[in-house]
Amino acid sequence: MFDRGVISFLHYLKFVVDLFCMTREEKFMLEAVKVGTQGMRAKEGGPFGCVIVRGDEIIGRGCNRVLATKDPTSHAEVVAIRDACKNIGDFQLTGCELYTTCEPCPMCLGAIYWARPSKVYYACKQEDAAAAGFDDSFIYKELDKPIEGRKIPMICISRDTATNMFEEWIANSDKTLY
Repeated sequence: MFDRGVISFLHYLKFVVDLFCMTREEKFMLEAVKVGTQGMRAKEGGPFGCVIVRGDEIIGRGCNRVLATKDPTSHAEVVAIRDACKNIGDFQLTGCELYTTCEPCPMCLGAIYWARPSKVYYACKQEDAAAAGFDDSFIYKELDKPIEGRKIPMICISRDTATNMFEEWIANSDKTLY
């Protein structure tokens, strides 16, 4: 009935119409999906992307780069937080919004809380990630266990020596709190 050129044009036309009907938040999420898709296709890591927005400007971008960097902490949110903080010259993202293609894992959630954005938008849920082979439910279960009952042994040693650093930190009147 229609040739491929007409069908391609109709798909493009639907995309343009959808783009103009999107909310501000949906447009930023679309950018996060784009960043994640590009990283995944470049074999940098898994299907995850993130952008950080201040006002109406993207100040940080990140895709999962675990494979490219051989670094298990190179998740999209962490990469985007590092990029945004570098770009604005601050270690906190107060007043910023984080758009991530999936509900953050426990590590990324910790990084997000330390960075202190005002809001987090996410697209997919933990269950979606688990269905794609990224199941972090075991980490949540581990966090609920007492430290002695975790799968990776955690052994407290040299606490008396190490607490000296905290005492020095507490006594330092010229420190920057974060």
